[in-house]
Amino acid sequence: MLIALTGTPGTGKSSVAAILQTRGNKVLSVNELAESMGCMRGTDERRRSIEVDTDCLSRIDLSAYPSGSIFEGHLAHYLSVDLLIVLRTSPNLLKKRLSERGWGPEKIRENMEAEACDVILLEALDLNREVYEVDTTEKSPESVAADVERIMAGQTEDYLPGKTDWSEEVLSWY
Repeated sequence: MLIALTGTPGTGKSSVAAILQTRGNKVLSVNELAESMGCMRGTDERRRSIEVDTDCLSRIDLSAYPSGSIFEGHLAHYLSVDLLIVLRTSPNLLKKRLSERGWGPEKIRENMEAEACDVILLEALDLNREVYEVDTTEKSPESVAADVERIMAGQTEDYLPGKTDWSEEVLSWY
């Protein structure tokens, strides 16, 4: 079984992936994989981001990777994996985290809106694979890593998609 750990930037993917790696899991960066496989398509200067060809990502042959490998990144759900775990976080908390990273207001707002509208979750579900979600808003990275391990072990009932709803938070923006 190959696993994608995905979610909007700022949801805790990198922190959780680092913990999972220290616990003996093989964790791979989707950004590094995309670069090594020729899926990078340049930069978007206005948004100050690297463009990745998601069709190219979806065509990468992952058969050489051992079962249990975890691919981490906000585009990991485009890989041909068996299990998708989407990390979710309150858009207001994302704003704080992305601001601390020095991101500009436009890019922060774009990511807050993407999280509020379930963009990555819906993209993952559209790929017709096994998808689960973990709300990381009030959890430590260690607790989220334990949630991921439970999902990987087949204990999935508490992580079915559709339980996370940011609509009340979004209404407070207006």
